[in-house]
Amino acid sequence: MSQDDILSTIPVGKLGIVALESCKTIGKKVDDYIVEWRYNRSHEEIDTINFVDYKKESYLIDATCPRFGTGEAKGYLKESIRGCDLYFLVDVTNYSLLYSVNGHENHMSPDDHYQDLKRLIAAASGKARRITVIMPFLYEGRQHKRSARESLDCAIALQELVNMGVDSIITFDAHDPRVQNAIPLYSFETVQPTYQFIKALLRKVPDITLDAKHTMVISPDEGAMTRAVYFGTVIGADVGMFYKRRDYTQVVGGRNPIVAHEYLGSDITGKDVIIIDDMISSGESMLDVARELKERKARRIFICSTFGLFTNGFAKFDEAYSQGIFDLLITTNLVYQTEELLSRPYYTTADMSKYIALLIDSLNHDQSISEFLNPTERIQKFISQYKKKQEAKSTEK
Repeated sequence: MSQDDILSTIPVGKLGIVALESCKTIGKKVDDYIVEWRYNRSHEEIDTINFVDYKKESYLIDATCPRFGTGEAKGYLKESIRGCDLYFLVDVTNYSLLYSVNGHENHMSPDDHYQDLKRLIAAASGKARRITVIMPFLYEGRQHKRSARESLDCAIALQELVNMGVDSIITFDAHDPRVQNAIPLYSFETVQPTYQFIKALLRKVPDITLDAKHTMVISPDEGAMTRAVYFGTVIGADVGMFYKRRDYTQVVGGRNPIVAHEYLGSDITGKDVIIIDDMISSGESMLDVARELKERKARRIFICSTFGLFTNGFAKFDEAYSQGIFDLLITTNLVYQTEELLSRPYYTTADMSKYIALLIDSLNHDQSISEFLNPTERIQKFISQYKKKQEAKSTEK
């Protein structure tokens, strides 16, 4: 989308970005992009009342959630948001933040982050013109369906938000997008980071050949098959998958333990393999799949996952990398990243801040975001440029 296309419509309202404490880092990057873009735009009506406060030094709203000694909290917006088109950014997985309860330090849980989001939405008190929640990791997204007498936490959370006046919810790589059926009359978008994964991979591994002869995309389980099929289709590679055989007679750590990973797909001998999934929790399942692929004589293994949670630390990844089990790990910066992770030699980030800025800037002008939700054309253009550079290098040699 060009700058001229953006200025073909007036903004819905004054832009305001409420980056909760959990999202301060990526929120600042998003704000910097939008400030730069709008500073460089020119239009004959940009100084009229329709574009009031269009160019600002920052669109971030000063907001906080102070806590009492008991651990109770309140949401506080420190500036006027009347008539604003508000965008709330929250990372419910950011465990690095602490708060005090009767003198004891607690790490913030997803429940705490979700409550703070609701507090700040409540603080807006119906004064905003429109409210959009950008929640990269969907709160309780893994509890999206009922398999026994269980709660449906994600569905309840979505209904709570729209009942509070939220007009639209944007998430990334939802564990199961069908959870949007809980709010069928409201806007719910799940964005795939495939384009960013491909950019990060090609820049980090300039000698990879993207075709069916040299590369294969693998889904580590049946749930990630849709992601793998799309990824494989846009890069022109074959797709395979593993399915997990579980022991349903026992529950360990809240789930049935995996007995084995069974492979379904064509021969991968000598091929570069890309494993794609929505999240890495402990990482054991992902590393088991990588080992299985190595035993089947895969050449190089690249792991792409939207959310790198690493709940059990990095020791097993360090060990697997030293053994040559995988060659590169790519996750996004949509969730909290430790310095420990960023310093790993096998790790690279797929930066999503510009993508979020594009979404916010377009939505504030009431423009379509379909090209961001389906980036096939942009991916093909980037791959085409990459292949031309490869051909030019081979010609020089």
